[in-house]
Amino acid sequence: MQLTHLGHSCLLVEIAGQRVLIDPGTFSTFDDVTDLDAILVTHQHFDHLDLERLPALLQRNPGAAIHADPESVEILRHKEIPATATVAGQTFALGDLEITPAGARHAVITDYVPGIANVGLYLTAPGEASLFHPGDALDAHVPGDVDILATQVNAPWCAVKESVEFVRRLAPSVVVPIHDALVTEAGRGIYLRHIGDFGRDGGVPVRDLRGAGATSM
Repeated sequence: MQLTHLGHSCLLVEIAGQRVLIDPGTFSTFDDVTDLDAILVTHQHFDHLDLERLPALLQRNPGAAIHADPESVEILRHKEIPATATVAGQTFALGDLEITPAGARHAVITDYVPGIANVGLYLTAPGEASLFHPGDALDAHVPGDVDILATQVNAPWCAVKESVEFVRRLAPSVVVPIHDALVTEAGRGIYLRHIGDFGRDGGVPVRDLRGAGATSM
């Protein structure tokens, strides 16, 4: 597997002969991405789904299928963009790559912000490490071991203590930081140290892919 962190929660995943882009949002840089087989969207928030740049992304990638949470599918339908709904537990395949949606709802931001759907994505392929991208939730139940966990660094709905407990619950082999556009450089470093030091007894490896380009995992 090769992973490229394209900013915030956007990951380009190259695995089992497939090129998959997850959560192309406004804080991410994906304007040069081509040759995609699929675009996966966990939820409708602008930092995960940039509706203004999506048409150009699709124009550059005419063969890419979109799979998204049910509410995002409806939003895209109104814009005449076809997409297939992801539903927790209903696995679909892209060649040898299997994707199992997990979870249903976005984490609570405040009681005054309406709740929305959020469906995380568990990727597996023969002979490859498994990857879980949770979107914006911490409560999904993943149907297998997680080798690589994309972990939220900071969010209005998430404190670092919750990120740490999330990592400890899923017990990955390595953490890849995502959802980091809202923090300063100094603050980001503090978050990464807390996640790495306390994500399991004795610590968990944190593989920071920001600015690293395509990285073998």
